[in-house]
Amino acid sequence: MDLNKIYALSLRHLYLIKGSFPRILDLIYWPTVQIILWGFISKFFTLNSSFYENTVGVILSAAILYDFLFRASISYNMMFLEEIWSRNFTNLFIAPIKLSEIIAALTITAILRTLIGLIPAALLATQLFDVSIFKIGAPLIFLLVSLYVFGVTLGLLVTAGLIRFGPSFENIAWASLFFLAPLGCIYYPIEILPTWLQIIAKLLPLVHIFEEMRSILIYDIINYPRILKAIFISFLYFMIGVIIFYLSYDGAKKRGTLMNMGE
Repeated sequence: MDLNKIYALSLRHLYLIKGSFPRILDLIYWPTVQIILWGFISKFFTLNSSFYENTVGVILSAAILYDFLFRASISYNMMFLEEIWSRNFTNLFIAPIKLSEIIAALTITAILRTLIGLIPAALLATQLFDVSIFKIGAPLIFLLVSLYVFGVTLGLLVTAGLIRFGPSFENIAWASLFFLAPLGCIYYPIEILPTWLQIIAKLLPLVHIFEEMRSILIYDIINYPRILKAIFISFLYFMIGVIIFYLSYDGAKKRGTLMNMGE
């Protein structure tokens, strides 16, 4: 892979963000709204329920981590869609750039876009509700890595769908994460799900990530095998996502549909 090409592609997307206030506002607006909304909901539960002594910390931390996943996936999708909307899609694929370089550039840029949303949200949660996700400690790094890799994987799969089925598939980009949210056990333990759904849910890294988060925040217990399992599953899905992306690209190339996507 050519690092200069990866850097150039990443820089292009960063300039698109830098030169557009609405793009910057979008990255910051939704995490901020999420934190304020869930912060007050959590505070209400704290004042009116004895189920959790630390309801604000648990639920708000879950909201921040879920938004991190959401941003990672949507950022990846948005950068690909912007290439289509700006009619640059065809130029991108006929240029002397490898698919692996495009994937690497989008992955690197997506983490920067995601952090733009995460950092203000985390600071806001600390200032308004005295909740810090950093109380999770060192395991937070591994949880974020697993979430990011899985988020990028979802972005890759949606992108593969866009290549295969065209721009009409873009609605899936906005809905993909919401399909998985009930199975992710983001705000509740896995025992809430029916037994048959628990079997399916355990195939996702989300269950292991958010179960681990609750284990640390509520019981102060770190389960490293569960963390490693979450990371392994995320990278396994990522490899599958890359394969599907390549297959979709090759299929679209043979059908000659790539040339029509940017039009």
